[in-house]
Amino acid sequence: MGTEKFVYVTYIAATPEKIWQALIDGDLTRQYWAHENVSNWKPGADWQLVADDGKHTVHQVGKVQESVPNKRLVLTWANPADVADLSKHSRLAIDIQVAGDMTRLTVTHEQLTPEMYARITTGWPIVMSSLKSFLETGRPYKFWA
Repeated sequence: MGTEKFVYVTYIAATPEKIWQALIDGDLTRQYWAHENVSNWKPGADWQLVADDGKHTVHQVGKVQESVPNKRLVLTWANPADVADLSKHSRLAIDIQVAGDMTRLTVTHEQLTPEMYARITTGWPIVMSSLKSFLETGRPYKFWA
């Protein structure tokens, strides 16, 4: 496991329930991320990040470590080629908290290799900005179009 850590915080004008659904419902994630999160979301379950590319390319894999609806989701995160090498798995925690009339969404991605850190430091801000736009306006960021 790497030592790099990335934290991203945003505030979204949506309920924790809507944010949770947008994180775990593949039909919704495809709309703002062009990928589908696939899992049953129970601790210990497998999860996959599958591209909406017509080929269903699996981009990331891991295990659900924690799943507290509307509050917290923790996953391991790895490239499919590295699934058997636990030293190449990182940890992703997404925390959802009410903040007045908004919801605070905190993404903490840690145990990153320098290569993964370089990729996610541009990736997470784009994904979370698209999620925010999607939930607040109905229009996701069309970065992947």
